[in-house]
Amino acid sequence: MSKALQDVHILDMTHVQSGPSCTQILAWFGADVVKVELPGRGDITRGQLRDLPKVDSLYFTMLNCNKRSLTLNLKSPKGKEIFARLLEWADVLVENFGPGVLDRQGFSWERIQAINPRVIYASIKGFGAGPYADCKAYETVAQAMGGAMSTTGFEDGPPTSTGAQIGDSGTGMHLATGILAALYHRTHSGRGQRVEVAMQDSVLNLCRVKMRDQQRLAHGPLAEYPNKTFSDAVPRSGNASGGGHPGSAFRCKPGGPNDYCYVIVQAQVWPALATAIGHPELAEDPAFATPDARVSHLDEVFALIEAWTSQRTKYEVMEALNAVDVPCGPVLSMKDLIEDESLAKRGIIATVPHPERGSFKTVGCPIILSDSPAEVRASPLLGEHTEEVLEGIVGLDKAEIATLRGDGVV
Repeated sequence: MSKALQDVHILDMTHVQSGPSCTQILAWFGADVVKVELPGRGDITRGQLRDLPKVDSLYFTMLNCNKRSLTLNLKSPKGKEIFARLLEWADVLVENFGPGVLDRQGFSWERIQAINPRVIYASIKGFGAGPYADCKAYETVAQAMGGAMSTTGFEDGPPTSTGAQIGDSGTGMHLATGILAALYHRTHSGRGQRVEVAMQDSVLNLCRVKMRDQQRLAHGPLAEYPNKTFSDAVPRSGNASGGGHPGSAFRCKPGGPNDYCYVIVQAQVWPALATAIGHPELAEDPAFATPDARVSHLDEVFALIEAWTSQRTKYEVMEALNAVDVPCGPVLSMKDLIEDESLAKRGIIATVPHPERGSFKTVGCPIILSDSPAEVRASPLLGEHTEEVLEGIVGLDKAEIATLRGDGVV
C-alpha cells in the first residue's frame, strides 16, 4: 500500500520536541526522514529523563519514530560538503536551531536555494521578527507569551501552564501544515520556499477564543464566565467551557484526584439534564428554564449537578448523560489512557518494539487516512543509518566512510 508522502525526502536538523514532533508525523505519513545528529551525542533528549540506564529515553523515542539517524559534524569542511550533497537530495530541510545558527555554518537561505531551488526550508523559532526575535523560548515561555498562561487556572490563583505541549508539539503541527502547503505549491511553481513558524504565534492561534473574548470584554462582562469581577483583560476562568454553553468538572465517586466528569449545560438538552439529575421541575422554573436565566444561577445549577454526580463514578455519569444526549466526558488520567483498550485497538496508543529497551508505548498518529494509513516504527539508534545514508544518498564507498569516522566527521 502506498504512503501519502512516499518519495518525499526530509533532512531533519531538529532536536528536543517542537521540530521532532513535526518531522515524526511526516515520517508516519511515509516521508523518508533523515535525522542529522552530532556524532557521539545526538539529540540531547536521548539522555534526558531516562527511565533505563544507557538506553534512549522515552522523551526521544516517542518523538522520533520512523526516522533514520545520520551522525554528521557540520563544523568540519567534509561535513559541510556532505551536507550540501544531502541538500541536493532533499525536498524539505527542517530545523529549530536558535536564530542564525545555520547561517553561521555557511548555509544561508540564499546558499540553500543555490544548491537546490526546489528545497523547502522550514524553521521553528521562539518568536517572529520584532523585539523578541533573538530571545530564547521554551514550552512554558511560549505558553506565557502566547496568551495561554494568563487565561489558564482559577481567578484567585497564579497563571498556570497546561499539561498539553501547545508550545512545542502545537508549533510542530503548525509547521507540518506549512510544509505540506509548500510541497503542494511547488507542484505548480517548481520552486521551494521558506516556511517559518514561531512558538508564540502558534500558542496565540490556539488561544483565539480568548482573543475573541478580549474584544467582547470591551462591551461588558463575559456572562458565561464564573468570575464575579472583570478587569480590562480576559481573566482566568477555572473550568468554564469557553464556548457558548456553560460547563464544569464535577466531582464523582470514589473521590480520587481524577474522579471528575466534565458536563456541558447545553440549552437544548437542559430539560433532559434536569430530569437526569432528579430535578425535572427546573425545566419549567422561570429562574432556570432559559440560558439567560441560568447564567445568574450557575452556582446553584452546578451544585445540583455535583450532588448527583458525586453519587456515581465518572463512567456511570458519562453513560447516564450520553443516553439523553448531554455532552460530557470523564477526566481521564494518563494511566486511564495508556491502559485504554479501545485506543490501543485503533493504534492511538501504540506499542513499539525497540532494539534496546524491548518495547515502549507511544501516542500513534491521530490523523487517519483511509488509503494510506500511518504505521509506527521504532526511533533510530544514534547514527544507526549513517553508512546507509552515506552510501545510498551521498554515494560514498565503505573506505571513504571509514576515513570519515576516523576523522570524527560522522
